[in-house]
Amino acid sequence: MRREDKQFEHWIGQANQPFSGWDFSHIVETGRMNSDCLAWSYGSMAIPLMRDAESMLDMGTGGGELLSMLKPWPRSVCATEGYRPNLSVAKERLEPLGVTVLSVEDDEHLPFETSQFDLVLNKHEAYSPREVRRVLTDGGYFLTQQSGGTDCFEINERFGVPLNTAFAEWKLDAAMRGMRENHFEVVKQSEQFLSQRFYDVGALVYYLKAVPWQIPDFEVDKYREELYSIHLLIEQQGYFEVTQHRFYLLAKALS
Repeated sequence: MRREDKQFEHWIGQANQPFSGWDFSHIVETGRMNSDCLAWSYGSMAIPLMRDAESMLDMGTGGGELLSMLKPWPRSVCATEGYRPNLSVAKERLEPLGVTVLSVEDDEHLPFETSQFDLVLNKHEAYSPREVRRVLTDGGYFLTQQSGGTDCFEINERFGVPLNTAFAEWKLDAAMRGMRENHFEVVKQSEQFLSQRFYDVGALVYYLKAVPWQIPDFEVDKYREELYSIHLLIEQQGYFEVTQHRFYLLAKALS
């Protein structure tokens, strides 16, 4: 077996590490996957909004990793999570801290009262503008950061898998239109395309297992040839580069 074949098999085997909540530290903190810096900070925008709110909802909390660090909290805090494996992780982390954590599988029907929250936070979670407006008080704020529809499209090109057509047009303009059609004023917004690099093929495999919507039928054996091609590219130039698509908006609920 050639040296690069042995190294390839090593990385494939090394990717079999547990993934819990929404924690990519296994490949990020070790420098095996890195991204360029955004022109904004979701956390730095969220904290002042939380300070002025009495009640707050965190949509798509993952394992509660980010929410647990965004303090001080308003008096009343709820969180939702739609991905079953994350739900128990979020409950274990957040409920002892006083957060109500609920499972949500339908964006059009949130299990909350009308006008229940002064603030809704949403990082990389699907949402219904109409339903977000329903649960917000008049004058309340909605802050979301989203992955755009072309996120990491180079992965799909390499694997010969089309982007999900249902989300291909998901971008800032579409999100802003949804806000305005549902009685929101967009206060701030920005969109950015930035570099994300994988420095070994094992990091890519770990990533794809954690985000199954990128390549919905992903299995190592099914895409071994494509993975090996990426491995050789990394051996040659040091990394496999893709393009992140990110945008955010801050919207105020109109009366």
